[in-house]
Amino acid sequence: MSVSVAGSQVTFSAPAGAAALVGDFTDWRKRPALPVVAGQSITLSLPRGAWVEYAWLDEAGTPFADPDNAQKSLNPWWPYPRAVVVGQYTQHPLWAAPDATRKGTAHRLTWEGTVFPGTRRAIVYTPHGYHSSQAVPIYYVQDGVAFYRTGKLGEVMDRAVEAGLASGAVLVFVEPGDRSAEYYLNDRYLDFLQSEVFPRVEGELATASERGLWGASLGGLISLHLGAAHPELFSRVVSHSGALIARPGAEKDGIIDTTTAGEWLRERLSVSPPTHLKTSLDTGVLEWLAAPNRRMAALFADADLPHQYREYASGHNWVTWRAALPEAFLYMQGR
Repeated sequence: MSVSVAGSQVTFSAPAGAAALVGDFTDWRKRPALPVVAGQSITLSLPRGAWVEYAWLDEAGTPFADPDNAQKSLNPWWPYPRAVVVGQYTQHPLWAAPDATRKGTAHRLTWEGTVFPGTRRAIVYTPHGYHSSQAVPIYYVQDGVAFYRTGKLGEVMDRAVEAGLASGAVLVFVEPGDRSAEYYLNDRYLDFLQSEVFPRVEGELATASERGLWGASLGGLISLHLGAAHPELFSRVVSHSGALIARPGAEKDGIIDTTTAGEWLRERLSVSPPTHLKTSLDTGVLEWLAAPNRRMAALFADADLPHQYREYASGHNWVTWRAALPEAFLYMQGR
């Protein structure tokens, strides 16, 4: 047996060739790997109800999948993570509900970028029966293809609207080019939205009653950064596991710093709280960004800003963000 669970104790049995263990509990490569000593198993105490992702490292430090565990994750980046559930990972009832019979419509856009080079793409998802003259909230969603295909945010909206739990909105799934360059506190990303995305959506496909920004990790960072700084443009922000360890210019040799840069955005918002924003924040408890997100939520609570904050028993991955999507959408659009 590759993994066994007893209460909150999880035992990982090392397969042949395994020299160390990494996963959500080491923040993958951000903290030292757990060494395998003389082929012995590794036992960790993990939160009850948690979804935990992990992989083994060989002697060269190359990660590989546990050959005895077929449980994969919703990981679009790496093929090797495997998962173990410590008891039962709770899912929102909307994920168990039948698929909506009245679905929205996806409009695909493609153009050549001017602010950032390369071909740009977006999917504009409008609610069932929507007409472009209707004024509704428009959410500009970073990492758009991932939110559309992996997160299935459009399906969440369809189910919530059909169940009478929420009103519809227009979701603009914007695909990045170089997400690290575009999302790491880069104000040129606003230039990109204003000059290239807004004109292709607003007036053509939709009418905005309000604008919101939505994203995960670095996408959550740029969403909260721009949303807080521009009350004339944005009134809503959803941030999943926002990469709130960040500071302008904190990069070296093209590598951005999301571990030691400090919490510049929280420092700025503590001086000038974004009183114009309605904000949904959430994070996984098994990730290095849990504490910065808790501190940001505490700032919002102390300033009495309209917001919600939720935690999920998982890590920095799409299992967490997909679990969080229904409550985030219901907070923003719930009846």
